[in-house]
Amino acid sequence: MSGNTWGTLFCTTTWGESHGPALGAVIDGCPAGIELAVEEIQRELDRRRPSASAASTSRAEKDRVEILSGVFEGQTTGTPISLLVANADAQSSHYEDLKDVFRPGHGDYTYWKKYGMRDWRGGGRASGRETVARVAAGAVARKVVRAAGMEVTAYTHSIGGIEISSKALKQDPHWLEKVRENSLYCPDSQASAAMEERLSAVRKEGDTLGGVVEILVRGCPAGLGEPVFDKMDADLAKALMSIGTVKAVEVGDGCEVASKKGSEVNDPMDAEGFVKNSAGGILAGITTGQDIVLRVYCKPIPSIALPQQTVDESGRQRSIQVVGRHDVCVIPRIVPVCEAMVLLALADHWLRRKAGVR
Repeated sequence: MSGNTWGTLFCTTTWGESHGPALGAVIDGCPAGIELAVEEIQRELDRRRPSASAASTSRAEKDRVEILSGVFEGQTTGTPISLLVANADAQSSHYEDLKDVFRPGHGDYTYWKKYGMRDWRGGGRASGRETVARVAAGAVARKVVRAAGMEVTAYTHSIGGIEISSKALKQDPHWLEKVRENSLYCPDSQASAAMEERLSAVRKEGDTLGGVVEILVRGCPAGLGEPVFDKMDADLAKALMSIGTVKAVEVGDGCEVASKKGSEVNDPMDAEGFVKNSAGGILAGITTGQDIVLRVYCKPIPSIALPQQTVDESGRQRSIQVVGRHDVCVIPRIVPVCEAMVLLALADHWLRRKAGVR
């Protein structure tokens, strides 16, 4: 299976399956001399673990990370960094009755058509469990990105159609600091409470919900990205679209620009710089020095307890109900994953700029 590596200079390869012995990442190209402690990676992984939210699964993986190589006496050595996270709470028996059935909304059918076989235990490589490796690698990328003066913060914008109040947040200069004050990573406390109620109701129905994550990059310098095929927005979109649950990505004003005039979308400039930021911090594929603003649209989790019609590997029609331990919504657990993928893209482009790679 190809397509498991991201990056040109800061290269990350993830490996492992949902119910295999372990998952992990190998990072090649991280500069030497960066202070890195296992606790820094663990903090990011803890954010991805199931929370007290009504959205979360009961699968209780501790996600303890080990650094196997590339770090000596608390500093990166410039050699490949290998990270390992063991699986300890997988229950493959929940999938025995579904091992020859294609679950609607999952990758079962497409994996089977591509490879002629599949790991039916929890979805194997197609499981959301794979993202634990991305978050671990993203924690390393964050060190590179922060050294360059950039900060990446993702937060919940909406769940099941319930959105944060952008107007209320604009009146609070400290709103971004409130992102981690609730289990949904939602900076709007009123919206968060309404989301929790909606999640609880949908869980009782045996169904799931989708949502939107917004990502803000502050301190990004002008000049990252290339003008044609390696545009910064193109690579960010690819990084985020590689997350299994993501179905759409917006940059800046996003889809709204299609219904606006040029006079409304163009970002004027004065002697002090840009007056507004409709472009979301990127023009012609290159960063402007303004904040990068991204939104990702996540589909509802396909593992639902309601009856669904499908077929098995022999083409026979089947009716199934998915059992096991599943999230009701990918949010908030996808929030640190979105941060990680943006961090990996930024770290790679930052190092490419420093090295003069085109």
